[in-house]
Amino acid sequence: MNSYIKHNEWLIIEDGFDPENNLASESIFSLGNGQMGQRANFEEKYSGETLQGSYIAGVYYPDKTRVGWWKNGYPEYFAKVLNSTNWIGINVRIDDEELDLSRCSVFDFKRVLNMHEGYLERTFSAKLISGKIVRIRAKRFLSIVDTEIGVIRYSVTPENFNGSIIFEPYLDANVKNQDSNYNEKFWDEVSRHAGSGEGYVMVKTRKLDFHVCTGMRYLVEKNGGIQEPKPIVSDREKYVANSIDVQVKKGEKIVIYKYASSLSTQNYTLGNIMEKTAEVLNTAIGKGFDNLLKEHAKAWMEKWEESDIVIGGDIAAQQGIRFNIFQLNQTYTGTDERLNIGPKGFTGEKYGGSTYWDTEAYALPFYLNTAGAEVARNLLLYRYKHLGKAIENAAKLGFKDGAALYPMVTMNGEECHNEWEITFEEIHRNGAIAYAIFNYINHTGDNTYMTDWGLEVLIGISRFWSQRVNFSTNKNKYVILGVTGPNEYENNVNNNWYTNTIAVWTLEYTLEALNYVKNKTPDKYTRLLDKLNFDSEKETKHWKKIVQNMYLPYDSKQNIFLQQDGYMDKEQCIAEDLDPDIRPLNQHWSWDRILRSCFIKQADVLQGIYFFEERYDVETIRRNFEYYEARTVHESSLSACIHSVLAAKIGDIDKAYELFFRTARLDLDDYNKEVAEGLHITSMAGAWMAIVEGFGGMRVRKGKLHFNPLIPEQWKNYSFSIKFRERLLIINVTKNDVLIKNKSREGVPITVYGVEYELQGNDEKVFPRQ
Repeated sequence: MNSYIKHNEWLIIEDGFDPENNLASESIFSLGNGQMGQRANFEEKYSGETLQGSYIAGVYYPDKTRVGWWKNGYPEYFAKVLNSTNWIGINVRIDDEELDLSRCSVFDFKRVLNMHEGYLERTFSAKLISGKIVRIRAKRFLSIVDTEIGVIRYSVTPENFNGSIIFEPYLDANVKNQDSNYNEKFWDEVSRHAGSGEGYVMVKTRKLDFHVCTGMRYLVEKNGGIQEPKPIVSDREKYVANSIDVQVKKGEKIVIYKYASSLSTQNYTLGNIMEKTAEVLNTAIGKGFDNLLKEHAKAWMEKWEESDIVIGGDIAAQQGIRFNIFQLNQTYTGTDERLNIGPKGFTGEKYGGSTYWDTEAYALPFYLNTAGAEVARNLLLYRYKHLGKAIENAAKLGFKDGAALYPMVTMNGEECHNEWEITFEEIHRNGAIAYAIFNYINHTGDNTYMTDWGLEVLIGISRFWSQRVNFSTNKNKYVILGVTGPNEYENNVNNNWYTNTIAVWTLEYTLEALNYVKNKTPDKYTRLLDKLNFDSEKETKHWKKIVQNMYLPYDSKQNIFLQQDGYMDKEQCIAEDLDPDIRPLNQHWSWDRILRSCFIKQADVLQGIYFFEERYDVETIRRNFEYYEARTVHESSLSACIHSVLAAKIGDIDKAYELFFRTARLDLDDYNKEVAEGLHITSMAGAWMAIVEGFGGMRVRKGKLHFNPLIPEQWKNYSFSIKFRERLLIINVTKNDVLIKNKSREGVPITVYGVEYELQGNDEKVFPRQ
């Protein structure tokens, strides 16, 4: 761990500058607004170690696959969200000395991310080689109201001299991704324009023809008055700049306001994108920094009213959960069904910024309960619109007749992951797509999703499962061979319990859905079967046979579900006995050694128990939890949250808190020693799950809300809000009681500690805590 972030309920604070922490801080202090994202790079030049990152949602590049040994079925590329034009840059020279924190003495440094109002602020003093001292204050944000606008206020105050300060606001599209497979740059220039007080650069991707136009305008303020400088205008390939020379006296503050906008041909035509960029900049400069920030802060306050979690008596936990919620709301807003949630969001390049099964298994519940049905539906529609590609993906691997295998990693529906044990074997991802449909409908009651879109997806997935199984005459059961379960520290195993379980559940759910659609909308049912060439009698008969005869491995000695065939042949060791110096294992052990060990990367059997908890009694959950958690090293960011929810379920509050805390502060305290690469956005939703589903005990069973709240010893109280079928509920838990408020006009049935109540509109009820 690396715990240098100061604890504060609403602020993320870095006090003092340590270059060793800079890459981590660039990730932690990142900004985003659902359309654009920006790592916390410095505005001024920095020659130290940095990962420049400016990102535009949905713009990606198919980077040619690079593997040592090509196998049939490999995708031809890995999709990557691109590092795009650097819009934040403002070079600063003081009497011919360049301001560079790597080459001067830095003191009184403080970097603050204000989560309540959604901005980043940085202050410091710098002593140059000449002995001159300047005081810097930089504040920036990406508007969540005007989502194509980024704004910076950057001030310089000379503290011990009179002289010249030269500002050079610029746009630089001569950038690359550090994770480029062949060290190539992905952008070509289309055009550029540098004028007095403004600049524009238009670039296009070398493949797929995405065009992005980035523009800037700026104002200079001295002693509170706007100046009319005569800049030196310069440009070169992919670069435009203005250079402004300002004469200053000791103590005079010079402020530059920089307004930037990046638009893409996802949303605009090539013929009008430059004009639209100029219009956006006119809007920005017309509103001005203060008004833009005021609108932005107000919008953030409204987000917090619906998604905040309040924890009393535990500042570290409070900061952690708010940081997680803040980053989730920065990453995805749900207004565009073409977009999804990358594991790193807008904070780094790892995983390509592409979509994984994390969205359905971890992120969906957060947005479903805090942002509402429409936002969650857009996440499902993203997958529906990729169904054709999922069928193509399955066909590449030899499946037929409309079988659909959703990709492990994607931007446009095509598989773009190129590790065989993932691409070909981690097929459980298909089950998460199906489960998300169930989860959405169960929460919202939106059965039209099933009739209009959901059933078609379920049929494609079920056709895949029905072809992926084979009948074992030895076991007299259907089996699934050669897979990787959620525990990626196992590859090419047979009969992973979770995979087999979710395959059977998907088939069962699809059979139910077929009957529902047939009865509710027979015309749609008939049209869909004709469209899919679906032989209902033949195919469903086969599915039912699989459901009734699937092999689910079980260990009778331990009385637990067996992670996969042969798991008990491994030497059984406990994770707590490992030397801390060799953790994480994936950074110290060979892959061969990891595969031969019993250690588990993340919830596997327990992932299935989490999904299908209602099927198992508490003692069954306890036995499996205690056995598998002891062998789990939690080296996936997605691990601790599931274990926390289940620990709360079996009443192990101390373990639930320990694992929640790890999830909530995974990045702030850098548990896995990799935050420099970017934040773990999708796992942040797991921290929300650990509180709401874990300690709050919230479940939706047969379309009805249930609560079974617990409270950790470390907390005085906690509260959270959820949206449920157009109702907004606030749940407050103390050591003694549970208060549930219905902030909506319509009543809602709720079950608390097993007893059902009707909570009327605009009413509240207190329940003794059990």
